[in-house]
Amino acid sequence: MTSDATSASVGGGTGAADGPPEDGPSAAGGRVTTAYPRYVAGKVAGAAVSLLAVLVTSFFLFRLIPGDPVKFMTGGRQVSAEQLAAYREQFGLDLPLWQQFADYCGKALTGDLGTSYQFNAPVIDKITEALPNTLLLTGTAFVLYTALGIVLGTRSAWRHGRFGDRFHTGLALVLYSLPAFWLGLLLIVTLSVGIGPLPGLFPTGGMESGSEEGFAYVLDVAHHLVLPVVTLVAAEYGQTLLVTRSALLDEMGSDYLTTARAKGLRDDLVRRRHAVPNALLPTVTLIFINLGRTVAGVILVETVFSWPGLGGLFYQALSVPDLPLVQGLFFVFAAAVIVMNTLADLIYPLFDPRVGR
Repeated sequence: MTSDATSASVGGGTGAADGPPEDGPSAAGGRVTTAYPRYVAGKVAGAAVSLLAVLVTSFFLFRLIPGDPVKFMTGGRQVSAEQLAAYREQFGLDLPLWQQFADYCGKALTGDLGTSYQFNAPVIDKITEALPNTLLLTGTAFVLYTALGIVLGTRSAWRHGRFGDRFHTGLALVLYSLPAFWLGLLLIVTLSVGIGPLPGLFPTGGMESGSEEGFAYVLDVAHHLVLPVVTLVAAEYGQTLLVTRSALLDEMGSDYLTTARAKGLRDDLVRRRHAVPNALLPTVTLIFINLGRTVAGVILVETVFSWPGLGGLFYQALSVPDLPLVQGLFFVFAAAVIVMNTLADLIYPLFDPRVGR
């Protein structure tokens, strides 16, 4: 055994420090292991800063809305200046703005979003009451337009330039460019009110008729759900379709797809097993963004169809203005999107390990 070999075998610490083994697989794995926690910490810290910015924005932004909530609470009755002052003191509106902000932040950090002016109830209770209705509407629409967008986007990209691709892409662009509330009004006119001899088939609004029980109640809610869900699906599926189509078109020229075809794999297997999984990263981002928006609902669509969800509640609170309720809803809407975006960032390494390095 030579002296060099002897020193390498009994003095491996020096050899590891000076030689190439540091660039081996174990060292690389160590760098990835230490890099991913830093990546997670950075994303979580960014989300916390964003939530703090939303908390500040939600307080100051809505105080620019014209209108006196105290006068709304009096119901238009003639009241004395002393009574108005008592209302302002009751709700803390007589305090300096900085003190109102400090109280708001302190309570928000403990989960207390204040008391609604118009309902005289805790804001968190009103949000909890309306949240299931919003999740039913927007959750159903989310599942449908996500699945429809991915399927049609994949087929359009794989048949790029054919009639089906041009038709689906054109229709998606047209529907995506139209305001969702306008589509809702159009569906109400055609399918709820009826045109000429054609009778209306669906309710004009609301969530239920109020006289059904049991399974008949489920059918009644489903009947009321059709038009708002169709509106949301028509307005939203185009975005998923276009993103999926664009990402898949970028992948279709890759060498690994040519190799897969050369091995004799059918086109549908090449698409499902190789191309689509590698093209899903931008679509995953969009899915999580839309999932965050599911909590917020679509304010104008819920308003058009008189759906008793968070969107309709926000519109109702904004017209007062019911400052605690508006602030609480705005914070919940923004927090849902921020949390879902952060989760999307955290699962990226499952699709592409290079992201977490």
